[in-house]
Amino acid sequence: MIELSAADIAAITGGQLIGGAAEAPGTIVDSAITDSREASPGSLFIAKPGEHSDGHLFVEAAFARGAVLALVERVVQDPSGAPYPAVLVPDAVLAMGALAGEIVRRLRANAPLTVIGITGSAGKTTTKDLLAGILRAEGETVAPTGSYNGEVGVPLTIFGAGYGTRYLIVEMGATGIGHIEYLASMVKPDIGVVLCVGSAHAGEFGGVENIAKAKGELVEALAAGGTAVLNADDIRVAAMAKRVAAGVEILYFTSSPEQAHGAKAALRAVDARTDALGHPVFTLRFPDGSEAPVESGLIGAHHTANLLAAAAAAHAAGVPGDRIAAGLSGQKAASRWRMERTDREDGVTVINDAYNANPESMRAALRTLAELGRGRRTWAVLGEMLELGDSSVTEHDAVGRYVVRLNISHLIVVGTGARAMHTGAVMEGSWGDESVFVETAEDAERLLESALEPGDLVLFKSSNGAALRHLGDRIALNAPSSTSLPASAPQQTSPDLAGEAGGVQ
Repeated sequence: MIELSAADIAAITGGQLIGGAAEAPGTIVDSAITDSREASPGSLFIAKPGEHSDGHLFVEAAFARGAVLALVERVVQDPSGAPYPAVLVPDAVLAMGALAGEIVRRLRANAPLTVIGITGSAGKTTTKDLLAGILRAEGETVAPTGSYNGEVGVPLTIFGAGYGTRYLIVEMGATGIGHIEYLASMVKPDIGVVLCVGSAHAGEFGGVENIAKAKGELVEALAAGGTAVLNADDIRVAAMAKRVAAGVEILYFTSSPEQAHGAKAALRAVDARTDALGHPVFTLRFPDGSEAPVESGLIGAHHTANLLAAAAAAHAAGVPGDRIAAGLSGQKAASRWRMERTDREDGVTVINDAYNANPESMRAALRTLAELGRGRRTWAVLGEMLELGDSSVTEHDAVGRYVVRLNISHLIVVGTGARAMHTGAVMEGSWGDESVFVETAEDAERLLESALEPGDLVLFKSSNGAALRHLGDRIALNAPSSTSLPASAPQQTSPDLAGEAGGVQ
């Protein structure tokens, strides 16, 4: 993070200096955090209210670890009764946004900076990771940690940038109309990437068309000289070309051999396929007709779209084609629980893709399971897809039927909210113990422990809130349910990052 004084922060946020900060407005901070455990000498601790806790409760802990300033919504006193040095604001989250916007402005004023925004109903984190892998070879690159993509996560990403940053990648999620518009106004992206419009969170948005409206806010925010990178294979995304302002270039990406919606510029995957291990392989063709081979380390044909999106964004940023292809080739999943493959010593293979789920990504994962499982016994362990609104039962039923049509050997449906998957599978023709419904992950674990055999291939897939990723971890490790896994440890000293753990689309 660039250095800011307490006086700078008060001026940027419209806040009031209190406590020792009023007496020492020149106090310098060089990092900003919302988790008191991450505080270090020189930190600004942002006391953000959370869904399950309140950051104001951890101000003392942050200062004990070296924080020199806090951003607060109310006065917090130290053990002596004096206010901690702080900037008092009405809304800490909005103040984070203001700080982030000013940091981006200062970075641009100091040196060339390319800001790339990425949105879509699925694939944002994978695309972000792929793009970062390409751009880090070109210059200092800052990208989100995990899936930080909301009103808290985007500022935290920006706080990690410094005056040496050449590329800033921002993942943008939304739970309603106007959210991406707000994030885009904060970072003012030069390149905007829209991956797809799915049906996840349709209940929150009030329908798929509203999801498309929200995602398109990213391309509407691009100024003349910018580039909108659009998925020509998604009709709702392709239609966003009409929302692009004059002077903004449109660059499509597509797996189609035909011209993409009449576009003059398109990146294509030619002769796309998957190898014996399920890795996407294709020839990357650039708008000028030049080509380069790509052999990905990701698993699943559906990742071809993410690979193309990252290539298109890098192309828009000026990276030569051969270096784009080289940067993509071999890259594996950099973030956890995204088609994460583990081959156990006993011959069982586990694919853990249970970080997030919607009907589209669920089908993509199941297709990969079927393709990789030829000649093997396959298991789909599926949990609830959250926030589907009135279509929830229908969509879960359809997934269960799809499992049967793919001839997957066994389906284990976990949790009451997903039960319609089991019903759909039975109605489609599943019989005997091919499809089983269980109430809890522990029930599923006991079933798998007794039934798995060498050579079996197991997929875990659910929304983040269903927490099947932790069951997938235990099965991958061949560990009992009593095993403590670091990934499942709860927050103890800081409020939640609402919406930053896979719940923001």
